[in-house]
Amino acid sequence: MRRAPDRPWWMPLATASGALLVRLLGRSWRIELVGVAERDAEVAAGAGPCIFVFWHARLLPLVFTHRKRGIAVLISRSRDGELISGIVERMGFVTARGSSSRGASEGMLDLIRWGERGHDLAVTPDGPRGPAGQVRPGLVHLASRTGYPIIPAAAAARAATVLPSWDRFRVPRPFTRVVAGYGEPVRVPRDLDAGAVEAWRCRIEQAIETLTRAFARRVGEAP
Repeated sequence: MRRAPDRPWWMPLATASGALLVRLLGRSWRIELVGVAERDAEVAAGAGPCIFVFWHARLLPLVFTHRKRGIAVLISRSRDGELISGIVERMGFVTARGSSSRGASEGMLDLIRWGERGHDLAVTPDGPRGPAGQVRPGLVHLASRTGYPIIPAAAAARAATVLPSWDRFRVPRPFTRVVAGYGEPVRVPRDLDAGAVEAWRCRIEQAIETLTRAFARRVGEAP
């Protein structure tokens, strides 16, 4: 059987190995969750979908702590995205493939469909290629169109290996202390006027950054 040209023969093995590595690494961490139990209680009481947002560099601990929840994650259509997509699907996520740079992109429309089925959504608003730590306007359009609250999320580790990537991707070391969780929701108005998008973009960006820095201080993360 001929394989698809955009999916190398080794990809299933690589994604299985990657998912196994994340599970083993995650089980070694000493994890503190902040705000997760409260969100779970809201969901149990009938709360609708939300949009989790966090910096690309800090997604690895969140992949472990939020496994098997059926969260829909926006992932690029690049070769790297193909690998990440396979790993997170094995961890119990669902994926929407596309760019976060435009509110009407195919990836955003796919996310909306997952939300309509009751899934929480997750977006790294500075991915897939940066600039690191900057929210793109597409996230504001997504929140305004759906009415879903944006929940800033973050993770920090006392000891981590920082990779030489565009975002300085962080891999918490085995057995280190990790803090992960949420900040206060940001509720973007429906049918937002185009002139207000930038203000909301900055507000969301500040919320993610403030939470990330707070968790870094809480866990004693090295600068």
